[in-house]
Amino acid sequence: MTVEQNVLQPGGAAKHQQTFLNQLREITGINDIQVLQQALKDSNGNLELAVAFLTAKNAKVPQLEEATYYQTALPGNDRYISVGSQADTNVIDLTGDDKDDLQRAIALSLEESNRAFRETGITDEEQAISRVLEASIAENKASLKRTHPEVWSDSPNPYDRKRQDNCPVGLKNVGNTCWFSAVIQSLFNLLEFRRLVLNFSPPANAQDLPRNQKEHRNLPFMRELRYLFALLVGSKRKYVDPSRAVEILKDAFKSNDSQQQDVSEFTHKLLDWLEDAFQIKAEEERDGEKPKNPMVELFYGRFLAVGVLEGKKFENTEMFGQYPLQVNGFKDLHECLEAAMIEGEIESLHSENSAKSGQEHWFTELPPVLTFELSRFEFNQALGRPEKIHNKLEFPPILYLDRYMHKNREITRIKRDEIKRLKEYLTVLQQRLERYLSYGSGPKRFPLVDVLQYALEFASSKPVCTSPVDDLGASASASGTLPAQTSPSTVEQQGPSSSDVPSTSPVQRSVIHKPFTQSRIPPDLPMHPAPRHITEEELSVLEGCLHRWRTEVENDTRDLQESISRIHRTIELMYSDKTMVQVPYRLHAVLVHEGQANAGHYWAYIYDHHQNRWMKYNDISVTKSTWEELERDSFGGYRNASAYCLMYINDKEQYLIQEEFNKETGQILVGMDTLPSDLRDYVKEDNKRFEKELEEWDAELAQKAQQEKLLSQIPRAPAPSPAPVQAGEPEYLEQPSRTDISKHLKEDSVQAINKALAEQEDRGPEAIMDTAIKLEYTRLLKLAQEDPPPECDYRLRHAIVYFIQNQAPKKIIERTLLEQFGDHNLSFDERCRNIMKVAQAKLEMIKPDEVNMEEYERWHQDYRNFRETTMFLMVGLEFFQKKSYMEALLYLIYAYQNNKELLSKGPYRGHDEELISHYRRECLLKLNEHAAALFESGDDQEVNNGLIIMNELIVPCLPLLLVDEMEEKDIVAVEDMRNRWCSYLGQEMEPNLQEKLTDFLPKLLDCSTEIKGFNDPPKLPSYSTHELCERYARIMLSLSRTPADGR
Repeated sequence: MTVEQNVLQPGGAAKHQQTFLNQLREITGINDIQVLQQALKDSNGNLELAVAFLTAKNAKVPQLEEATYYQTALPGNDRYISVGSQADTNVIDLTGDDKDDLQRAIALSLEESNRAFRETGITDEEQAISRVLEASIAENKASLKRTHPEVWSDSPNPYDRKRQDNCPVGLKNVGNTCWFSAVIQSLFNLLEFRRLVLNFSPPANAQDLPRNQKEHRNLPFMRELRYLFALLVGSKRKYVDPSRAVEILKDAFKSNDSQQQDVSEFTHKLLDWLEDAFQIKAEEERDGEKPKNPMVELFYGRFLAVGVLEGKKFENTEMFGQYPLQVNGFKDLHECLEAAMIEGEIESLHSENSAKSGQEHWFTELPPVLTFELSRFEFNQALGRPEKIHNKLEFPPILYLDRYMHKNREITRIKRDEIKRLKEYLTVLQQRLERYLSYGSGPKRFPLVDVLQYALEFASSKPVCTSPVDDLGASASASGTLPAQTSPSTVEQQGPSSSDVPSTSPVQRSVIHKPFTQSRIPPDLPMHPAPRHITEEELSVLEGCLHRWRTEVENDTRDLQESISRIHRTIELMYSDKTMVQVPYRLHAVLVHEGQANAGHYWAYIYDHHQNRWMKYNDISVTKSTWEELERDSFGGYRNASAYCLMYINDKEQYLIQEEFNKETGQILVGMDTLPSDLRDYVKEDNKRFEKELEEWDAELAQKAQQEKLLSQIPRAPAPSPAPVQAGEPEYLEQPSRTDISKHLKEDSVQAINKALAEQEDRGPEAIMDTAIKLEYTRLLKLAQEDPPPECDYRLRHAIVYFIQNQAPKKIIERTLLEQFGDHNLSFDERCRNIMKVAQAKLEMIKPDEVNMEEYERWHQDYRNFRETTMFLMVGLEFFQKKSYMEALLYLIYAYQNNKELLSKGPYRGHDEELISHYRRECLLKLNEHAAALFESGDDQEVNNGLIIMNELIVPCLPLLLVDEMEEKDIVAVEDMRNRWCSYLGQEMEPNLQEKLTDFLPKLLDCSTEIKGFNDPPKLPSYSTHELCERYARIMLSLSRTPADGR
């Protein structure tokens, strides 16, 4: 059978061979290809049975047979992944050594598989995939019965669901279907694939075609996929519901199992189903020619496997779809590809008489759409469960594949040999450099150049003739103090008597408490160790040698570093010559997974080739993005998010992304004009239904407005007057204005006036006012220049202190002082009243061009914002100390946001950002633990309360912690919270809890940094300046008694 026939006819015996081997390697962690092949052979291709053989405690390593190895060279197809079949009721014990039992098990497995395929036309792996689809539909139906608001519940206001301009349309998550959305959106944005689906027409004799359930499924699925694509093109809705497409897949199979689908598995199956549907059409339209399947031509390529076994060479052509790549142990995509293209020892490929075995893969034909499946999951045999690999893996926006092409294999082999030689030489150079940078034979090592410098400094120090202990002892006895380095026994013998060591001696306190800041060092005592005896001649020779050696070491180190850099650069540019950049592939889509191995959330980054920008498709949300955001979420090694699938397209095949043109006018077809007539009518009908929703909503609002208008015209009884505020309760008002704040400054103004009167009692009001203003400014300037403890913030006492510290213009400060002394609160006696009138007269004399009033208002508004931020912080910390974390969180959030805005204008505009960040973070962590404890209780009411805390408090705050990548502690806290909930995924729990957890996790795991709107800020009590300073000092003092980590 030819390769082409094997692709289009699913009956080949070795068809899944390479894919199964890759899956076995990933699941079991066993890399020995011979062991994997033997297990696959013994299990007759049953992946589940093969895993059981390989992971069993008493599993024996099968002996290699020559025929086993050659099976990898058979024509294969890398498009299918088996996910296991259901256990049979006929159980055969395979734990013993009875070979007959093993043969019966294999025969039984074959019989069951063949019987199922004959009856339904469906393979075992397809039955397994269907279980997940059915779970998704069941989840969607169950969501209609729940009372708690769901993650993807539709807004009752249809305007919230209305598409904005030409923004791409999202896909609704109908229950564990984020994987479906990510794959479908990636394929939909391939314009050639979109055209193939939209223009697909079912065969004319479709009613007579279905011969089994498999064929009966494909055509209805294609119909629903066309409808879905049409809605994505022309819908007026912000997002559409894919339930009908998923429903078709579910209806083909029946099972009760539930799990979240895997992107790579679904992509494999989706392409298989589409290939089958197009194959039916292709066979109908062929006129004696071999039918061409557009799915095969678009997504499938070929590679040549060149192998050697015990000196015997073989070559074979194989077909592939998604190309699997291992991630663990590699830093970028090229390293993964190099490892995937070479297996085993390959030296024998270039020699005649070698017994080593190995094989190379060379691409002979690349598909227009090349998809790499990144294997980020491995099976932990010790724990008995799969784990996700979070290692960082970089990939480029443009990937040149020339080095992997069969036509370039000779030059590539030469370059690989050269790179290997360079890397070996690089290792030697790095080892040599390490000897220079880490010199010594003991546990501590230092750069050799520093060792020589230290030796030079020691030799050049002033020589001393006595022991440092004797010299210091003599100095100590002369001054009446103890030596700083006296041994414990000496201290005990001498004793700290009052006559020898006075308790009030400042020198003694300095020796005990601050040994490194002692000021009374004898003038002849050297600061560093020095030689006892050294002659000028010795010193001259030694200095000459050390200088020369240091220069030689510096030159050697520099030469090594430059050589290493040159080799790195040579390796990087090895494939950059013109002949090796002829096969460019551009990154089209990145499918991202966040979470752990057993569950998580998927979304996609897709490149808009016409707008030249990245877009993020996260279920119903479609937003603009950047390469920087894609890197952060996709490379891995930073969070639990990483790329799981990469889709590249041939950059020279412009038809893949080219818009359609009107054949008559030559104009680009957009939107509804790209749809066939039947789909255009379908979308128009759906848009009419949505427009009707909008009209009904408008009519409902108009009716409510009319009713309210009629009610407002009915005379009402006078409302009772509000009850007076009881004493002792804070009156909740808006923040005090500048005039309100000035009331608190009356005492300061009076004190300044009294001092001025005492100095110049016989002077007039104007002179006294000038003196009072100078005295007040001097007092405030002194406060502004002091460095008080955290609990004493002088900025709260007066706006002028705030202005001085933040370098406000002089005119702003002068006018503020005049307003203080011109305030009506000073009119309580004749002297103050006269000064108030003088200040008011001077204020009126200030011309508009002398003081910029807009700038003046901005400074005072900033000060009001500072006081408001202080109150948010103070109240939030008070609630935190009372363990009222829900109340504290909102205050601390607004304190942090307002403070961040203030600090953007200057470092003294706000409070300590790290302090607020710490307590905001602690609030979230404690609430997260509380919500998790409620969830673990299992009680319906408490579980719902826990999820309400998460949905309404925690989740909206996560973008605030993720928006600033420099705040590493915040990012770690987010990961801790997410891991806390992801840890439940591997545990057994009630179905209703599993259902709620599955609904909630996608929202928690969303990496978006888009900040949602919060409720209005809480109203703050009105405090006098004295009350504010007193309460602020009290809360800050209490914090200093309980130090917080991170402050």
